[in-house]
Amino acid sequence: MSPMWRRGVTVLLVVVLLYGGVVHVYQLATSGWPPYAWAPPWLAAYFTALTALDPLAAFLLWRRRPTGAYLAAAVLVTDALANAYATYALLDPDPIARLAQAVISALALIAVAAAPALHRRPAP
Repeated sequence: MSPMWRRGVTVLLVVVLLYGGVVHVYQLATSGWPPYAWAPPWLAAYFTALTALDPLAAFLLWRRRPTGAYLAAAVLVTDALANAYATYALLDPDPIARLAQAVISALALIAVAAAPALHRRPAP
């Protein structure tokens, strides 16, 4: 992966993860207690944990830490799976939810495919 592609993918994933963190903070701030009351406790706990995991993965990825690429991929893959379960098993999926699920899944695939290249630090 060329340095320009690496930088572009890194910026894309960092922006996506920061956006995800903001969305989860907003949902926690506006949904009352308990958060994600519509979801089973394990899923609500996972979505709540994303308020910390999303920004942590973004920070590590931005700082080019070796774990950042793999944490970002793990967060996006598990987020795609959790959202798929919520969208198709728990909720009545509307077109927006289906589109959002497709986007998260595509970003998860990009993160998984890019993780090995992002893990390696370029030579100085």
